[in-house]
Amino acid sequence: MHEVEQGGPNTGRRSERGGPSRRKLFGIAGGGALLLAGCGSDDAGTSGGGKAGRGNSGGTGGGSRTQPQPQHSKRPAAPEGALGANFNEEPRGTTAAVLADLRTKWVRGFVAMPELDTVRAARQPAISSLLSLAASGHGTVLSLKFPYQTQPLPRPGTSAMDAALNRVDKVLDAVLGTVDILVIGNEPFLETRDQDRATLLNPFYEAVAAHVITERERRRGGGRRTRLYMGALNHLEHPDWRTPAVDAWLAHVKATPEIEGVDIHPHVAAIEHASAYTEYVLPRIRAEQRFLATEFSLVQWWKQHWSDPVPAIYADQYGVARGTPVWQEVRDAAATPVTEQRWRDLLTHTTWFASRTRYLTNQVTRFRATGRLAVATYGTLQQPAMVRDLGPAKTPWLLNSLYTNLVVQPSADGRMAHNPAYFDAFRALQDGS
Repeated sequence: MHEVEQGGPNTGRRSERGGPSRRKLFGIAGGGALLLAGCGSDDAGTSGGGKAGRGNSGGTGGGSRTQPQPQHSKRPAAPEGALGANFNEEPRGTTAAVLADLRTKWVRGFVAMPELDTVRAARQPAISSLLSLAASGHGTVLSLKFPYQTQPLPRPGTSAMDAALNRVDKVLDAVLGTVDILVIGNEPFLETRDQDRATLLNPFYEAVAAHVITERERRRGGGRRTRLYMGALNHLEHPDWRTPAVDAWLAHVKATPEIEGVDIHPHVAAIEHASAYTEYVLPRIRAEQRFLATEFSLVQWWKQHWSDPVPAIYADQYGVARGTPVWQEVRDAAATPVTEQRWRDLLTHTTWFASRTRYLTNQVTRFRATGRLAVATYGTLQQPAMVRDLGPAKTPWLLNSLYTNLVVQPSADGRMAHNPAYFDAFRALQDGS
């Protein structure tokens, strides 16, 4: 995802800390086994260098504070075609119980680096959650987000660059050797000013990568078990996004032996559009390098139909005025959660959604068919930012989520309902991971 509260592609993102009702809904996820609900699916969806000698100046104290290896749980091996859960920057509710319900061993989140100025890395919510899940035996992926949409990226060798690398050091102190995969960048081409993409972007990220590589080598020991990727690329289905700067990004990945591959985020309108990512990226990196897809979805397809009317059969059954746009019905459900059956009826009677119920299966199958997928992760819980200021211009990220925790009433024992299209598919795909 590349929106703050899903309001625009070039803004930073802050998670809503919300009122009691939203906190309660997120708390539901921690309790025991979850509601087993699924549905059948029909037709497939179509349509430069760092500052190597800096040491630990950015830490919160002297020496390395790399987390100890968990002693009680076996961690996953190097991933090949794994499918995991993604919480972005909002870890609340993504518990070990939820991951067990999903039958996945992998989980991904990201940290916005400016947060490290005010909170210790090990206590930052996304990092803390990943460290805890790593200790319980899960494979973990952490992306570093550098939000520079409103200011220039720092130039290597400047005090601003030193400040950025100080933040990186704080993260390294907390995660090296514990987090399985560290992704240098989140969505850099969206999180950088337009005018800086061709000039400042690559020097900045190359300097960060060089610094991380040097620090990992300097600390030796278990730190080397944290694999490094660069990420993530967006909008490659559009030729005007396949720029010389993107080619330079991929050339750097290819030329750097310590980097194991690149992350992609194909949020698209048709499954065929995601193929443009792998077809463009994979020939431009080394044959032994792999790719991550830590975010992917059909959200652009949902967006095209967001203002379509609710199905007439649904409107008549639930006393909704014919012609009511889908976004309005979803907004009402977010304000007053509906029964699981009502939400299921809304989606299964909506042809533009129901015709895409095999998307997750088909997309992961395509990723795996390349033979070079390391990990793909898919959105897990609906997050408060997804329903804030919900209207016709809102990007409908919440239609992706595996759980419908913000629009559907929990069961009497607090269990969350499932996305009627994708939950069972996600679980079934674990057999191939």
